[in-house]
This record gives sequence, structure tokens and C-alpha cells, in this order.
Amino acid sequence: MAKVFRPSNRESSILSKIETTKSLARRKAIDALRDCIEPLSNAISMKLVEDKLVETTSKGALDEQIARCLEKLAGAEEFDIEYQAAPFREVTANPNIITLYIMAFVIEKLIHHKSVVDIFGSDEEIYNCINRQVNKFLPQ
Repeated sequence: MAKVFRPSNRESSILSKIETTKSLARRKAIDALRDCIEPLSNAISMKLVEDKLVETTSKGALDEQIARCLEKLAGAEEFDIEYQAAPFREVTANPNIITLYIMAFVIEKLIHHKSVVDIFGSDEEIYNCINRQVNKFLPQ
């Protein structure tokens, strides 16, 4: 017979504090994103092209699309962020939600843009490329 786990008040309190802290850190990172949308989108698009992960006919159009993605992320609700990033949660053990959101955008939506020829590389390579740029502008 399986044992039913019922957390005590102390355990519930600790779990609640962990979730609150995690949620607060996410919100702070997304709020900080508003201050660096343009340079971050430029850095991400440049690095994706330099690393040959995205082949495009117009780097400016790629930059513009990523900037729109970042603006949408800055104003998105928690559910929308989670929904967009959900298919890629298993890419890394402790994913950065901003990086996951941008990666999901690149893989799922940017591939259909008229200026994007093709997207190369594995999910991990794309995640790492984007995450390096995000960490430069939004240190943890």
C-alpha cells in the first residue's frame, strides 16, 4: 500500500517560500528585460547568424523579429510565458525562462518568417547561444 504524502505546515511554508522566491526572481528578470530590449535583440540575432544557427536574407529583419519577441515577453502574463516555453523545458536542468521563451520563438515561429532561410543546430546549441547573450545583459 502506497503512503500518502501530506506535508506539514513547516514543509508547506518552506515550499511556498521557495516558489515565491523563484517567481519573484523571474519577474525581476523580465522587468529588467524592458531596459535592454534593443541591445539584447541585436546581440542575439548577431550571434545566431555568426554561429551559423540561423541563415537569413536580412539580419535587420531577424533583429526586428527578436525585438518584437522580447517586447511581447516583457508584457506577457505568466501563463503565456509558461505555455510558449513548455515544449523545451527539458533542454537543460535549470533553464532560464527568458532564454527558453526566445528559443521557443526562434524554433517555432521565426522559422516561418520570410527572411529566414533555415535554422540549424540542436535545441541545446540554440539555447546555449541565446543564453550566453541573455546572461551578458541580464546577469542572474
